[in-house]
Amino acid sequence: MLPETMKTVEMREAGKPEVLVTGEREVPTPKEGEILIRVTAAGVNGPDLVQRRGHYPPPKGASDLLGLEVSGEVCSIAAGVTDWSVGDRVCALTNGGGYAEFVAVDAGHCLPIPEAVAEQDAAGLCETYFTVWSNLFFEQPDPEGKLLLVHGGAGGIGSTAIQLGKALGMRVITTCANADDCAYAEGLGAERAINFNDEDFVDVVREAGGANIILDIIGGDYVARNVKAASPDARIVQLAFNAGSKVEINLMPIMLKRLIYTGSTLRSRPESFKTKVASDLRKRVWPMFAARQLSAQTHRVFSFEQAAHAHTMMEDAAHRGKILLTPCD
Repeated sequence: MLPETMKTVEMREAGKPEVLVTGEREVPTPKEGEILIRVTAAGVNGPDLVQRRGHYPPPKGASDLLGLEVSGEVCSIAAGVTDWSVGDRVCALTNGGGYAEFVAVDAGHCLPIPEAVAEQDAAGLCETYFTVWSNLFFEQPDPEGKLLLVHGGAGGIGSTAIQLGKALGMRVITTCANADDCAYAEGLGAERAINFNDEDFVDVVREAGGANIILDIIGGDYVARNVKAASPDARIVQLAFNAGSKVEINLMPIMLKRLIYTGSTLRSRPESFKTKVASDLRKRVWPMFAARQLSAQTHRVFSFEQAAHAHTMMEDAAHRGKILLTPCD
């Protein structure tokens, strides 16, 4: 029998990590097409930090709680769900509400725990794999042999992109903040990790022939530098702007090189799109975990009571891979 209430991580107000405190709410009831998951762990992601600061409100009808991905056990199923059963172990992309002991999730946004991945570690998969796959590889030409430039290679998005690029036969170059992060990224499959404090990535990438795909979470002056580092007919994908989104660039090279400059936020995409991505991940990507081509990258697990510490670590970029929260003390 399910309890009536559950432990949560709440925001007292918008602000610094210290605004995060534990709370208590009623256990949600899944709507038609949803399943209720008893949460084993929840991933901490960049959008959580932005929402905590007051700049990324949840979509209409979504939980106001933080948390865009979880792993755990299916404990209740609403009408219209045929693919899952009570007791199944899943990982899932949510529209919010992951920082809780229970969360209701669209059944089409759930995936089985991949073979060779522990249930707790699987909490850190969905947000980054849905994001990277949908932006770089979903319904795109075969990338084998192409050069992929990944900025922020030691983080959750970066570590996912490096592994996927390598598994798909790409050459991968990445940028990192220090020698240890560079070693970590190269261990994931990057042929070259650039310490951006010591080297100019534009020179390195151009010497390698220019990047065919660039994945950027930095923004700022990287926007113009990405254009310089891109090969003709390249695609530049912007997923975040850690160094700012207001920039001034010369558009002429974009025209002359025939570049595609694009970006997206996952949370606002239609539910049907996320379901299609989930299906494609299950078919094409999840088997790579069993083949040991991909692996979950968990840096540290914090309890709900330590949520502020988890956010501080994320903000300080003092992690490699994913940071997780668990309801357990």
